[in-house]
Amino acid sequence: MTADNEAYTSTYESSDPYGGNSPEGEGRVFTVGGGDWDDVVEAIDPDTSERIVVNMGPQHPSTHGVLRLVLELEGETVQQIRPVIGYLHTGIEKNMEYRNWVQAVTFITRCDYLAPLFNETTYCLGVERLLDIEDQIPERVNVLRVLVLELQRISSHLVWLATGGMEIGAITMMLLGFREREKILRILEMITGLRMNHAYIRPGGVAQDIPPGAVDAIREFIPDMYGRINEYEDLLSANPIWLARLSGVGYLDTSSCMQLGVTGPLLRASGFGWDLRKEMPVMGYETYDFNVVTEQAGDCYARYLVRINEMRESLKIVEQALDRLRPGPTMVADKKIAWPAQLALGSDGLGNSLDHIRNIMATSMEALIHHFKLVTEGFRVPAGQAYVPLESPRGELGAHVVSDGGTRPYRVHLRDPSFVNLQSVPAVSEGGMISDVVAAVASIDPVMGGVDR
Repeated sequence: MTADNEAYTSTYESSDPYGGNSPEGEGRVFTVGGGDWDDVVEAIDPDTSERIVVNMGPQHPSTHGVLRLVLELEGETVQQIRPVIGYLHTGIEKNMEYRNWVQAVTFITRCDYLAPLFNETTYCLGVERLLDIEDQIPERVNVLRVLVLELQRISSHLVWLATGGMEIGAITMMLLGFREREKILRILEMITGLRMNHAYIRPGGVAQDIPPGAVDAIREFIPDMYGRINEYEDLLSANPIWLARLSGVGYLDTSSCMQLGVTGPLLRASGFGWDLRKEMPVMGYETYDFNVVTEQAGDCYARYLVRINEMRESLKIVEQALDRLRPGPTMVADKKIAWPAQLALGSDGLGNSLDHIRNIMATSMEALIHHFKLVTEGFRVPAGQAYVPLESPRGELGAHVVSDGGTRPYRVHLRDPSFVNLQSVPAVSEGGMISDVVAAVASIDPVMGGVDR
């Protein structure tokens, strides 16, 4: 706790050990930081209070990353809970300002590392809007983007189901979930060259076309995955332990979701069918046939049902995307924007193969110079700003992309759903048992890479 915060809390005394009233009287201002444990504990007098303060973290309390939860308990009931973030210190957004527009993809993909292709896509869509080339993106590019995004949505939900199940004792579910996720990662590796942090989506297109054998692998995976989802439901949906741990736990209604800015499966589990693929479609999502899954209960069990059925809907979209794959370019036609990777893929994974360079050198000195400038300096993006949101596995994900007319982003800021949804931790946990905190936080499915970007 800083000296300013110490003076602040002494001036604005409150019954809340971690916060005081703001000078404007607009609500509490929370001051929990990284090194203030003694101050937080001393705010509760053990001789006069029945409450104790418990520090859960920094660790993995049902999260994909490092989160700290400060709990105030009365018996086993959670009276107050405060999430404390900032332990990953990635600095991704700032680093993007020092790379050109294409290189920045390799940074933003590392934010939500369970759905990296979504990070790449929202950023590239923003860049394409600034370049005013949205209507020039080839149809094959849009289909490929939808295809890999929906595969990754399934993969992300599988990680949630596997790790969330493990947190409350369903160890078998962890083994099954990661088994199917491994199949998706192998398919994505076949398509993009990497299992995670792909840098596959590029401004103007994708890094490379889908390779031979990938379509067959996906078509083989689809019926298998349908059967696996049925297997998960047979294992969990009527399981009395699963029901007892999730039903009625972590309740959050639609009104609370709207006030907190919560989106994604949490919002749809409260009965409100808001899905950006339907409401604000991009990449042709409006032409795909799928349903927006909703539940009414607003608890952890409803979020489980939403994610289970969303995997089925994603499989439907993947099937339709495969049927739409037609021969065509995988990069915008404008050679001043298109990354020169069409001819061959080099060992660096960027298309700078020796055959490609020889071909350019043997045909045109101007082409060689342009290739050099495009790879080293990058293209220029007109000054302006753009925001194109996507429906990620965790809710609304959007990149606010700002250009000053140069070859590098002036500013990129992510609206990450994990960061926003973490605001609901007190709402879904306070008043419940300490044993339910893990289930409630797990149902939010936060990825701390997106929170601490």
